Amino acid sequence: MAAQIDADKCTGCGECVESCPLDAIEMQDDKAVVDEDVCGDCGACVDVCPSEAISVE
Repeated sequence: MAAQIDADKCTGCGECVESCPLDAIEMQDDKAVVDEDVCGDCGACVDVCPSEAISVE
């Protein structure tokens, strides 16, 4: 399952974009958005998110 981002918690810092080894995350309207077709479920973004807005389940 692809990473899920809680838009209400996302502060738009971009840390997840920088950490994603597959370039599956981009910023849209100052919020992170995951391309579910590209996401490899590695969890790298979860580890760097300062607002705990990302989960991989």
